[in-house]
Amino acid sequence: MILAENLTKDYGAFRAVNQVSFEVKPGDILGFLGPNGAGKSTTMKMLTGFLRPSSGKAFISGKNVGTNAKAAKSQLGYLPETGPLYPEMTVHEFLSFTAEMRGLAQVQKSSSVDKAIETCHLHGVVYQTLDTLSKGYRQRVGLAQAILHNPPCLILDEPTDGLDPNQKDEVRKLISGMAQDKAIILSTHILEEVSAMCNRVIIIDRGVVKVDATPQELLKKHPRFNELTVNGEEDSLKSFETAIQGVEWIQKVSRPTKRKLVLSPTKGQNIQAKVLGISSEKGIALDSIELARPRLEDVFRSMTQKNAA
Repeated sequence: MILAENLTKDYGAFRAVNQVSFEVKPGDILGFLGPNGAGKSTTMKMLTGFLRPSSGKAFISGKNVGTNAKAAKSQLGYLPETGPLYPEMTVHEFLSFTAEMRGLAQVQKSSSVDKAIETCHLHGVVYQTLDTLSKGYRQRVGLAQAILHNPPCLILDEPTDGLDPNQKDEVRKLISGMAQDKAIILSTHILEEVSAMCNRVIIIDRGVVKVDATPQELLKKHPRFNELTVNGEEDSLKSFETAIQGVEWIQKVSRPTKRKLVLSPTKGQNIQAKVLGISSEKGIALDSIELARPRLEDVFRSMTQKNAA
């Protein structure tokens, strides 16, 4: 549905995006992540046809954005980070205007506007001017204009930026509800949104794709994934350390304090049951074990901080 092939964008000697390639299929919500200046917005602008790439190609529903822009854009809904709304228009006037710009016929225009209002829960503000709306409602109007023509592809740049927790939850539900038959790219700095909505994650840094994986696969890339901290008396820990020497599922053993033993498993596997099994088999008393579960924020930092200026 959305295809990037070696997208590259140069500004003089500076390469903002370097041969970025990925595909988004129907049913996908792709979390597109990266630090500020990583090339996220530039990539999305090339996908939408707002920027012409220095090299590479973008396709929306099989239509080349560079050579068949109008047809490609007809298949796409786009919500920029700061949605361009006309403050003097009412919600209804703005959505009607957007429908006309999309070339919808009169009958289709009316039904499409009504459906967008219903989907985005705008009934209570339909005849208010946009400059009187809260930021949460303005974001909903921006989302409504993006889905007005029922496009199969959506590109949403920071759709919940600046919203309070309740507003964020509503917008997330709206996006998740539309995902069944659409291909969606979601750019965000809020990592909890990725966990809540996305089934795939791309991290881009300095214009280069660092990882393309599911959220669970991404968590496994953290060096401390499934690391175990074993707590106990010093003599017990010494006995336990001797008992696990040479077992194939332990990659590293460290002793940060006299009463803690840190075990790093091979290939990120969960070794909790094995540790308990050896403790029981050898009759070694352990006070407790703690399983490390890195968050997406931790993985993101580990992949991007080393390149920070």
